[in-house]
Amino acid sequence: MQVFISSAMLADLQLIALAGAPKEICGILFGRDGRVSGYRVAQNVADDPRRHFEIDPATLIAAEREQREGGEPILGYYHSHPAGTVKPSSTDARCAAPDGRVWLILNGEDAAAWHSVDPGEIYGRFVAMKLDCADAKGQTAAK
Repeated sequence: MQVFISSAMLADLQLIALAGAPKEICGILFGRDGRVSGYRVAQNVADDPRRHFEIDPATLIAAEREQREGGEPILGYYHSHPAGTVKPSSTDARCAAPDGRVWLILNGEDAAAWHSVDPGEIYGRFVAMKLDCADAKGQTAAK
C-alpha cells in the first residue's frame, strides 16, 4: 500500500513540525485511495506534549461530522517526533485504533507513513507504507 502526498504539502508539514519543536505537533489528513488531498492542524492536548500527542477532540469531532455530511474523508493522522525517528513508538501503538487509517510521522527532516491495522508488524499495530511524493500529481498544498 502507498500514500501519495505532494512535496509542497509534505514540506508545509515539516515546517509546522520544526516550528512546534520541542513539542509534538499533530493533525488530520484528508483524502481517499491513499492520496492526501489536504490536512488540518490540530492542537496537541496531551498532558505531556513533548513526549506524546493527542488531537484536540473538538477538531477531530468536527472533521468526522464534515465527513458524514459529504466533506472530504479522513485518510488518517499526522504527528511529529521532534527529537526522534519517524518510526511509530510503543505509545503510538497503544493509542492507535486498528482502523486502517494512515499515520504520517515526521521530524522536520524525514517522514514515514504507517498503516494502523491488527495485527501489525510493528508493536502489533503498524505496517510500513510507501510514501510517494513523485506521483502525487494534481495535488496542492491545500490546508
